[in-house]
Amino acid sequence: MNRREVMVQPRHPDVVMRLARLGSAHPMRLSFLRILLRRMRREGWRFDRPVWQIDSRGVGRAVYRARGPERTYCLVAFAHDLPEEMRTDRVIATAWDATFALFDGEPSAADLDRLERNVPLQEAGRVSRKELSLSRANQSVRLFRHVVDSLAAGRQPDPAQIDAVGYLMRTTAVYGSGKFGAADRSEIADRPELSPPFQAEMLSVWLTRAFTVDLAEHLATARGGAKAVRLDRDLRRRLGVGNSTGLGLAPFLIRHPLLLNNWIAAREEALVRVRSKPDATPAEIAALHAALTKAQENATLWQSEHPVQQAKLADLRADLAALAAHLQTGWAEEPHPWDALWRWGERLSLEGQEALLALLLEPHGHLVDDLENSLAADEDAAFALDGSMTLATVSALLARDYAWTRGYDFARDEATARFWYVSQEKAEPRLGHRHAEEGAEREQPLDTARAVQALRRDLDAADPALTVGAFLRAHPEHRHTLRRVQTTASHPYAEIRDNLIGQDLLPIDILRFKLAFFGATRFDPRSDLWVRISLFQNEPYPDEMPP
Repeated sequence: MNRREVMVQPRHPDVVMRLARLGSAHPMRLSFLRILLRRMRREGWRFDRPVWQIDSRGVGRAVYRARGPERTYCLVAFAHDLPEEMRTDRVIATAWDATFALFDGEPSAADLDRLERNVPLQEAGRVSRKELSLSRANQSVRLFRHVVDSLAAGRQPDPAQIDAVGYLMRTTAVYGSGKFGAADRSEIADRPELSPPFQAEMLSVWLTRAFTVDLAEHLATARGGAKAVRLDRDLRRRLGVGNSTGLGLAPFLIRHPLLLNNWIAAREEALVRVRSKPDATPAEIAALHAALTKAQENATLWQSEHPVQQAKLADLRADLAALAAHLQTGWAEEPHPWDALWRWGERLSLEGQEALLALLLEPHGHLVDDLENSLAADEDAAFALDGSMTLATVSALLARDYAWTRGYDFARDEATARFWYVSQEKAEPRLGHRHAEEGAEREQPLDTARAVQALRRDLDAADPALTVGAFLRAHPEHRHTLRRVQTTASHPYAEIRDNLIGQDLLPIDILRFKLAFFGATRFDPRSDLWVRISLFQNEPYPDEMPP
């Protein structure tokens, strides 16, 4: 085969957009935290801590400053003395070990006083358009105390305990995009450093990670005095920021189909670019081996008590071992070796295949990193309906893009077993059991497959020459579904191709996909509805970034 003759096509949405595969996603070069770190390195951002007003009990406030080429952002952190009986990761919590706001610019003393009156209250307080995010965190109590006790006694903490947990604190929410008075996404989206999705939130979490270590070292010094030592840099690198995440993340992807499409389209285009390369250079081969070694180390340390995740971890470890063996077989000498390696990997489990995708991208930053600029989406531009489209065209689009919806029988209870709603108390998404609980009359429109079937029935009874505008005058209930159909027509990865109200739905599949795009590791479901993960583990700290 000629080394330049290969036609690689993106994976079909019927392959990519199933929950089982989305729920096997891995962090990669295009994950949001990786994008943030690359930009800060590339642009020579500078970091310091201009305010540290924390007492010997670990109570007070601090400011972490990040100076970019055009703008400055500051994480304002408040440390609290939280009674043990008030510590909970549930959304009903009213107090936390630490609370945070990401400030646009440099806060004055008056700003800090204003934030101190509001940020510790979280939802019960209010912030302003000068704040870009609002968040809170709780200690991983045993590890936090172990680290403080060890450093105060002049010794390093046990590496096994650090590896078993992986973080000193875990956030229980990181709010942005206009919640509780913070700046809306539209106000900052044109800033290059914040244009890719969730960059403000990632910056907040990254600076929070530095705060968690600084706080532990501060308490150790307060307790141990001159005997206390600082945390070893290698051990410090192994600590990230934990996160407890529930259903609140899941509906986001369903409600933002254009954004979902852009994330996956960028990733799939990156895979196409790598597979299309005619050769593998020694540097790329070495980078692949290094990435695989890290992946195997992570898979060894990654633990979970959830039976679904345990099975996936077993698959992952076996698949990575098989990949390591295959890389010793001279694969790089084959024509179009990256494509051949991918096609070999199609025999792996879904977990292994998606891990391989992340590994293939790792040596190829020069090929794929520019795709970070295509991850954002102007969703307002896609909101308008094309009322002139004929129903014949709509039916053709349903046949092409929504054939997968025909496989569900919504007359059966198991096909409609769940319903999505928003809790009155916390305004947070929830998932109810339709045939055992009340509240289905308040159902959110996240039942795409069922809605498409209802649309198809009414289309079959209508004149194919009729326009969408005329059809909606008689059937306004289909407006939302028709908008999704028209969006998917030009954005093939816009739709999760599974029944989102079925009995077998695992919301953790949706959570894992989104968290992988954030850059999360150690995905650990605590039930089918919420998970714990780690962010920025093994990444540099602000004081380790090049000037």
